Amino acid sequence: MKKTVNINLAGTFFHIDEDAFGKLSRYLDAIKKSLSDPQGGDEIIRDIEGRIAELFSEKIESNTQVISTSELDEVIAVMGQPEDYSVDEEIFEDAPVSGSKRTTYNQLFRDIDNKFISGVSSGLGHYFKIDAIWIRLIWIFLTFITSGMIIPIYILLWILMPAAVSVSDKLKMNREAVTITNIEKKFKEGYEAVADGIKNADYDKYGQKINSGASGFFDTIGKIFMTIFKIFGKFFGVLMVIVGFSTVIALIIGLFTAGTLGIYKDGASMDYVNVVNTSDAPIWLISLLLLFAVGIPFLALAILGLKILIKNLRSMGWTAKIILIVLWLASLVGIAIIAIHQVTEQAFDEEVITEHMVPVHAGETLKLAMRSNSLYDTDVSRRYGLKLKYNENDEQIIYSSDVRLIVRSSKDSIGRMLVEKKADGSSSRDAKERAEAINYGFTLENGTLLLDGYLTSAVQEKFRDQEIEIILYLPEGVILNADESTYSFHRNDSYYNDILDNGMEGYNLIVEDDFLKCLDCPKEVMEELYDNDDHGNVNIDIDNFKMNIDNNGVNIDLDGDGESEIKVKSNNFDKELKDSIEEFKNEVQLDSEDN
Repeated sequence: MKKTVNINLAGTFFHIDEDAFGKLSRYLDAIKKSLSDPQGGDEIIRDIEGRIAELFSEKIESNTQVISTSELDEVIAVMGQPEDYSVDEEIFEDAPVSGSKRTTYNQLFRDIDNKFISGVSSGLGHYFKIDAIWIRLIWIFLTFITSGMIIPIYILLWILMPAAVSVSDKLKMNREAVTITNIEKKFKEGYEAVADGIKNADYDKYGQKINSGASGFFDTIGKIFMTIFKIFGKFFGVLMVIVGFSTVIALIIGLFTAGTLGIYKDGASMDYVNVVNTSDAPIWLISLLLLFAVGIPFLALAILGLKILIKNLRSMGWTAKIILIVLWLASLVGIAIIAIHQVTEQAFDEEVITEHMVPVHAGETLKLAMRSNSLYDTDVSRRYGLKLKYNENDEQIIYSSDVRLIVRSSKDSIGRMLVEKKADGSSSRDAKERAEAINYGFTLENGTLLLDGYLTSAVQEKFRDQEIEIILYLPEGVILNADESTYSFHRNDSYYNDILDNGMEGYNLIVEDDFLKCLDCPKEVMEELYDNDDHGNVNIDIDNFKMNIDNNGVNIDLDGDGESEIKVKSNNFDKELKDSIEEFKNEVQLDSEDN
C-alpha cells in the first residue's frame, strides 16, 4: 500500500502517490539548479509547473485518479531532463540539443504583444505561419464583400481565443516545444529586451524634464496634441486602406465581368459594349488598361495608409516600384490612343436625303400617324439612345426611335416628303455609308401617311448616332389631321420652323402660308393658340413668337423676351395691309364664336 499526496500544481489539485511526488520534487529542484540565470527563475518555474499540470490533466480520466510514477515519467519525457541541457549561454545558440523528446503544439492564441485591435490577426498569423499584415488585409477584404457580415466572426474569435500571457502560452502560439530550454530562452529574451530599454534610456533628458516644471506642463499639452494627431492619422490611414483596396477589388471584379477572362463574354451587356465601342479595341485590353491606370494609384494609396497604421511595415522594393510606374504610364498612353480613335470614329456627320412625292392637293385631307413594330416594341414615342433587338430572321440589329417629324407649308401644287438619314463616321465617306445603311419605311394608303416611329441598322455598323429626320411639305389649302401618336416626334423648337405644334393633334388643320389654322378646335384650344380678347384684338403666342394686332397697329416679338420687337403704327399701313389685318381679325373672331 502506497501513500497518496494531494498537491496544488498551477492552481489545479492532483492526487499523486508518494514515490511519484518525491520524484517530481527532485525534478523541479534539479530544474531550478540548472537555470543559467537566477533572475526570473520563479516565473520560469511557474510556467513549467503550469505545463506539467496541463500534461497531468491530459492523462487522468477522473478527478479521483492517482498519478503514478509511470505517468510522471511520460510527462518528464515530454518536458525533458534538466541534465540534458547546458546551464550556460550555449542553450541560446542555433545548434540542436540532443537528449529528450521534443513536441511542438498547434494551438490558437491571441498575440497581445503584436496587436492592432485584439491580437486575433497576429495569433492567426502565428498559427498559419503567415505575416499578420496579410491576415488583416484578408479581414478588410472579407468585410467589404460580405457587407460586414464577417465582423461577428472576428468578435467570436476575440472571445474564444485565449491571450498568450505566460511564456508557455507564447511558446505554444509560436508552435515551439514547451521545454525547460525554450521556457528559459523565451523568458531571457523578454528580460533582455526590458533591460536594453532601461539601459538605453536617456536619463539626462528625463532629469532635465524633472528639473523644469514648466517644460513638463508644455510637454503634456504637446502629448495631448500628438495623441489627437495620431488618432486622426490612424483614421485617415484606415480610410485610405479601405478606399484603395475597395477600388482595386472593384476593378478586378469588373475585369472578370467585362469578359477579360471569358466570364459573361456572350452576355447582353457585352453586346451593348461591343456596339458602342467604335474604337474596335478588344474589351479585355480596355479593361486591363483601366485596371492599371486606375488601380495602381489606388494601390499606392492603400499601401500609404498601411504605412501610417503599421510602423514597421516593409517598404516595396525599387524593382516593384519601377514595374508599377512603367505599367501605369503605359496604360495611360494606351487609354489615350483608344480614346483618340474612339473620338475620330465620330468626327464627321453626314446625311443621305431621299425625296418622295405625297399625292395630296389643296382641298384634300391628309391623315398623318406614326407606327410601331410589335416585333421590336409596342410603344410609339420618340426616345434617344439604342436597343439591341432581333429581326424576323433572328439576326441581331440596332433599334432606335430617334425619329424627328417636321411639317412645313409649300407653294407647290402637290405634297412632298424628304427623308434624311444621318450618321457619324471617321470620314465623310464613312459617315455617308453608315447613313445609307439605315433602314426606314413608310406607307401612304387611302389618304393616310404612316411613318415608322423607329429605325434599324445592322450591328456591324456600330452605334454612330443614327437618326431620321422627316420633313413633310404640304401645299397651302391641304387639310392635315395629325394623330396623337405624332406628339413626341414633332416636339421641336423654333429652329426647325415646324408649323405643327403640340396640342394640335386630332384636329383638322388647314395649311396656310407658314401657318396651320384649326378648323374644328374647341374654344379653349383656340384661345390657347390664338388669344382673341373682348375688344376684337388678336394676340398670338406660339412657342417664343408673340404678335399683337389692334387698332394701333402690329407689335411683333420675335423671341418672346420683349427685347426684339417690331412695331408698325396703323397710320403707316397702306389700305391693302389694313384690309388684310381686319379680315384676319374677323376670321379668328368668327372661328372662336362658332366653337
